[in-house]
Amino acid sequence: MAEEAALEFGEREAQISAARDVGKLSSKQKQILAEKGLISQLVFMLHTQDYQSVEAALFALLNLAFGSERNKLRIVKSGAIPPILKILQCRNESLLQLALAALLVLSSCSGNKPEIASSGAVQLLIHLLASEFPIGQSISHQAKLDIISTLHNLSSSPQIIPSIVLSGGLISLIQLIHESDKSSDIAEKAMALLQSIISSSDIALNQVSEMGGATRVLVEAVEDGTGQCKEHAVGILEQICRSCGERYRGMILREGAMPGLLQLSVDGSRQAREKAKDLLLLLRDCSRGGSSRVKQSKRVLFEEVMRQIDGGGRAGTSIQLVEEMIAKLRT
Repeated sequence: MAEEAALEFGEREAQISAARDVGKLSSKQKQILAEKGLISQLVFMLHTQDYQSVEAALFALLNLAFGSERNKLRIVKSGAIPPILKILQCRNESLLQLALAALLVLSSCSGNKPEIASSGAVQLLIHLLASEFPIGQSISHQAKLDIISTLHNLSSSPQIIPSIVLSGGLISLIQLIHESDKSSDIAEKAMALLQSIISSSDIALNQVSEMGGATRVLVEAVEDGTGQCKEHAVGILEQICRSCGERYRGMILREGAMPGLLQLSVDGSRQAREKAKDLLLLLRDCSRGGSSRVKQSKRVLFEEVMRQIDGGGRAGTSIQLVEEMIAKLRT
């Protein structure tokens, strides 16, 4: 095969051309190349300071990895992770995007996750998520999505979650959600990752519970997020409230959570409605405190809304009545 000879013995231009041609090969031809050990030559090209060589090698490795768990394992075992992480630090936007895509694909293989995490990838990804590239300019939208997805892949291994938490991952996710449009795919995916980590770690749950501004971000997501984002956000708020109701119920209420939760309990997905109702029940007792006329009026409205919701009515008239009451609670 011409690509094999060019990659192994060719000059710079021949190697670059051969690496670019990997994408044109059939699945069987790609497998033959991988079995003959040509992945090591592609990894060697990642160590060069030549932009075109690195770009061509990354494209070739991505093509070999797609759809092949064996090749994903071979690429990592051939030592690809350290040079990929070095590329992420070179701050070249085009190579950064390719390196992130490669790391995302490689992290989808369970056998690769421990080695990727132990290489320092978690800390670097979180740093990139929170940093500006170049100075004064954020990394691209796609880069953020790839970082979140890679961290999600890695977080499926319980032993990696502490590394994400201790590296400031939760703070970075909350900050990213705060800065993003709550109805964006960035906010939705970041919230999904946040809930996944919190559901697997009491330390993560405690950290978010005590994090200044986190509750407000979650309440805003319940109000303005996509359907999935709202569901994840209310799930996190419910976990926070259940962890120590006496401590956190008042904090959630002070951030104005009631209207959004009531609305979600009416028109959210089935799972979101159930979570919203469960949280409302947890918050109900706390909402009975206070003696001012305004608080008493809103408390009466809240109890009436809860009776409508508990009645299980889905007719248009009942929903309209609930929505009118929710509007009054917002004032």
